[in-house]
Amino acid sequence: MKHNLENLTIGNFAKAAGVNVETIQLYQRKELLPEPDKPYGEADVTRVRFVKSAQRRGFILDEIAELLRLDDGTHCEEAGSLAEHMLKDVRENMADLTRMEAVLSELVCACHARKGNVSCPLIASLQDGTKLTVSARGESRVDYALACFIFRILRQPQ
Repeated sequence: MKHNLENLTIGNFAKAAGVNVETIQLYQRKELLPEPDKPYGEADVTRVRFVKSAQRRGFILDEIAELLRLDDGTHCEEAGSLAEHMLKDVRENMADLTRMEAVLSELVCACHARKGNVSCPLIASLQDGTKLTVSARGESRVDYALACFIFRILRQPQ
């Protein structure tokens, strides 16, 4: 049974689109969704679903606004350029995560390898402010940003 997606109140619109009313209002403030001059309809629901789909794929609201601007189907090259920029960012983030993984792996191994009353290598690296970075050859030193990240993880409740 298909639901009638015309003449929707903001509450019914939000429900049909799978979001809450505050999300609709945010999208209106960000100009992703026009302020209504008539009741909401199926085109509005489709637009919100597009925004949510793009967010799940990693696009931020400003990028989604640009994609919506290009939505008439004649701007494929510009949309592709935006996606290429995002791909570059994703690859940079992956490289950062790979470096962090290597450093954390080394610290975990050092923690497991310690014997006796030797100070925990992870805690010691945080206390003495040692820099932790991973070189191209895989050698590592403690990096302040990573140390902050590790500290945040250690503080999280179990």
